[in-house]
Formats: sequence, C-alpha cells, structure tokens
Amino acid sequence: MIFLLFVGPMENQYMHQLISDFSKHIDQAIKIGSESQFNQVDKSFSNVLVCGLGGSGIGGTNVQKVLEKELKIPFATNKGYHLPAWVSNKTLVICCSYSGNTEETLAMYKEAKQRGSEIAVVCSGGEFEKIAKNDSLNYILIPGGLPPRAAFGLAFPQLFFVLNKYNLISDSFVEEFNAANNLINQHEDQIREEAMSIAKMMHNRIPVLYAEDRWEGVLTRMRQQLNENSKMLAWHHVVPELNHNELVGWKKSNEKLAVILLRDADDYYRNKSRFEYTRSAIQKCTENFKEIHSKGDSFLEKCIYFIHLGDWVSFYLADLQNIDSVEVDVISGLKDMLSDLE
Repeated sequence: MIFLLFVGPMENQYMHQLISDFSKHIDQAIKIGSESQFNQVDKSFSNVLVCGLGGSGIGGTNVQKVLEKELKIPFATNKGYHLPAWVSNKTLVICCSYSGNTEETLAMYKEAKQRGSEIAVVCSGGEFEKIAKNDSLNYILIPGGLPPRAAFGLAFPQLFFVLNKYNLISDSFVEEFNAANNLINQHEDQIREEAMSIAKMMHNRIPVLYAEDRWEGVLTRMRQQLNENSKMLAWHHVVPELNHNELVGWKKSNEKLAVILLRDADDYYRNKSRFEYTRSAIQKCTENFKEIHSKGDSFLEKCIYFIHLGDWVSFYLADLQNIDSVEVDVISGLKDMLSDLE
C-alpha cells in the first residue's frame, strides 16, 4: 500500500486526485468516444493534421508515434497560428482544444475552413463547441473543468476514435486502452513508489530525459508535466539523433543534472548498443542516472504506462518542493496580456 505523506499545499491534493483518476478518465473517454455519432463523409484523405497546443496538443504528438505502423497516410501535428501549405480540401484537420477557446487553434480552424478541409473537433465546450454545432462539424465533447494537462486521459483516446470514425484505422485501440488500464490498476502502488524514487533523484537538479525516437511523444509529455506541475526546466532528446550531437556535451562532471533513460525490450538492436555507449558516457559525468523499463504488451500500453509514471514524478517533485502543482499563473498572465492585443 502507498503510505507517502504529502507536505505541500492543499492544492496538491487536487492534482493527486486527478492523477489517481487517470484510468477512470480513460474508461470514461472510451465510453464517450464509442457513443459519439459522426456524419458519414464520402471523402478520401491525403493526410491528417492535428491542431492543438499544450495539454490539448500533446495527444496528437503521441498518436503520431503510436499509429506509425497502421495509418497509411501522413499524419502531422501543428502547434502555432498558421497551417502548412500542404493542407487542402483533401486533409482531415482535427482541432483539439480542451477549453474550446485556444486562440492559436481557433486561428488554424479558420484557415482550414477557408481551404475546404474536413474538420473534426475535440473539446469540452467553449467557442469550439459553438463552431462545431453552427458549422455542422463532427465533434466529440468531453467533460470540462480540469487543468488541460490533467485531462489527457479524457482527450487522448478521442483522437483514435476520430480516425476510426473516418475509417482510417481499426478499432483495435479500444482493447489496447482497456489493457493499459488493467496494467495501471494492477501496478499502481509500484508506479507511485518508482515515481517517488525518481523524484528524489531529480529534486534540486535539472531533469534530462532520453529514449529511442519512437518515444518522443512520451518524453515531451514528461517534460511538459515537469514544467507545469513541478515548475522546473527540463530537456529531452532521442536516440539515435542525440548520438550525432548532444552526446558530445557529456564532457564534464555535472551533478546538477539528473538523467532518466526510458528503455523497452523492443528497442532496435543497434539503438540498444547506442544506449549502452551513451550510458557509459553519461555516468562519467553524473551519478544521478536511472533507467526505467516499460510495462505492457502493445506500444500504446507502454506509452500509457510511461505517461502515468511521469505524471506521478511531476507531482512528487512539486510536493518535495512544497509548491502548488496546479497553479500556472505565468501562463494566465500571458493570456491576459494577449487578450488586450487587437
């Protein structure tokens, strides 16, 4: 049983509950996605673009990696104000905005509409719900009121459902999500204990996250959670690319860094050798090093496992620092400033 004590602000109890509810959110998301009705569209698509930022956009980054071996057309994510030139009337554009009011995603929506793209929406309400209804778009509505980063379990599965309802992928992902939930529920105590161990190593240090390139979406999620929940800077990189540049940076001893290496039995054999060499170089520079091994059968299961583990790490780091894991005042201030611009 978990017996860890929380000494941080009362708000951390709220984030603790949100992370604890991760598997419940996925269960709820599967029900919502399964019951959502889409208008049938007689179109063939050349590509797919997911538009979204922050907690709303990270789902697209992970879907891109998960579906690399199934989706037969190019899939990309966009996290700015403007669409790439290749977006056309043969593009399926999926606008993800948890609040329904993300200004960058709304700007991308307007451009997609002008280009005649097929547009689907995932949101919890706001302006995008109004747009979806007024423009007769296919959309999936999820429960609102949470910090967007804590709604990952509700929003992430919906991207799979959208692609499935447009006949771009099979529905095998439902079984994989269910298996991931069983895995998390079975290993929850172990996950939290490992997360606390990692958090203690990272405490008062700069986290460095490494993995094989197919895990880049997971690494991005972990980094974002460290940024928002733990109020920490961090960076990540992937093998083999980091072996062509960043490896050279491991030249001097630096105990201010804490390195996490995500490992999986299915890592490409040449990358496994790269990991061994990389590890030896890193450990000459810092003793703060830990390997984390995946759990699960499918790649999606393993992603969910790593993401849940990373969420707990970010929570425990906030708790160790006695800071509020929920507040994002600097982002709220930025949005207030932007609202005053014409």
